[in-house]
Amino acid sequence: MKLRILSNTLLTLFLSCFSLFSVHTVASAKEINEATMPSKNIIVAAEQLAQYLPLLADKKVGLVVNQTSRVFNQHLVDVLLDKHIDIKMIFAPEHGFRGDRDAGEKFDSSIDAKTSLPLVSLYGKNRKPSVATIKSLDVIVFDIQDVGVRFYTYISTMHYMMEAAADAGVKFIVLDRPNPNGAFVDGPVLDMAFQSFVGMHPIPLLHGMTVGELANMIKGEGWLNVSNVLDLTVVPINNYQRDLAYSLPVKPSPNLPNAQSITLYPSLGFFEATPVSIGRGTTFPFQVIGHDKLNIGQFSFTPVSIAGAASNPKLMGKVLQGEDLRHMNYAVNRQGVDLSYIINWHKLFAEQKEIFFNSPSFMDKLAGTDKLRKAIIAGQNEVQIRKTWQDDLATFKHKRQPYLLYK
Repeated sequence: MKLRILSNTLLTLFLSCFSLFSVHTVASAKEINEATMPSKNIIVAAEQLAQYLPLLADKKVGLVVNQTSRVFNQHLVDVLLDKHIDIKMIFAPEHGFRGDRDAGEKFDSSIDAKTSLPLVSLYGKNRKPSVATIKSLDVIVFDIQDVGVRFYTYISTMHYMMEAAADAGVKFIVLDRPNPNGAFVDGPVLDMAFQSFVGMHPIPLLHGMTVGELANMIKGEGWLNVSNVLDLTVVPINNYQRDLAYSLPVKPSPNLPNAQSITLYPSLGFFEATPVSIGRGTTFPFQVIGHDKLNIGQFSFTPVSIAGAASNPKLMGKVLQGEDLRHMNYAVNRQGVDLSYIINWHKLFAEQKEIFFNSPSFMDKLAGTDKLRKAIIAGQNEVQIRKTWQDDLATFKHKRQPYLLYK
């Protein structure tokens, strides 16, 4: 079946009745540590019940959801149960259904204590459910807040669920949400030789697309390893354009607590492949950089064990010194991927003849290429490295154009 984008006719009628109750506006500067431009009255797809409830009526439904799957002040699961939608199972991505699992923590399928619904783990032994698991379903709904960075694993989970739905002949619906890094297309485009769960698609590190747009592209470009054509519907966001500043009402994962961390995430994520801490085990992850022996800057912090966020963080219990990035104003001068941090810290380690990329294969998976790591080791500066991306970025921007839903 052809991919369908729902029309705005019913949406206009729906919004005329419910616009006064929308709660998704850009948060204050105090909440997000930066000054933001006020956005329009953004209505995420999950809040547009009139657009997708008819598609779920009298259907056996599976949900790919987590703590970000909110409909105003309720969880999508609770809203659909109140509407007597027949939910058969919940699929839980990395960090779990409640968003309380550590990064990389595997967990088994279970039963949700509150709803008594089966919870199928997508971050345990299997990252894609079998046809036998989902063949009894009529439709699968994906509603998870992404942050627009290729190595954030929710889009990999969406890819596998799209494949599973196609294999089983089950309809797949994406309830779209804004991309808080949507203004940027930046970073290296993934070389498929480095494909992994932290990078499955030949897209830039910052792709500038919503999950709905990306779902369109994954299907349209033939990136799904399936024999059947996926029946895909994307319910779009209303009053959204990709360059609007948007502060998330719920943190998308334990270590991305605010807009500052989400903005810095694509730049600081590379440090995961080094001995340097980026604040896991503190209340300000992805907002600081530090080490116990080598350092740039005088800010001190000590990582500790935090259940559900960082049970065994890097350099736990040690006093680290480095950079405090919490008060830098990225709303005024947001710049996508900033290589200065990784280049400067590598230079410090190289001067002391210490190993910086202590997990080179993981660095290459995060970058989607080995060229970035090799260029840094060779002493290339940021301007030189960024020039190597430009042709691939231009090609990607042209290729993604048919799949874009927003200005």
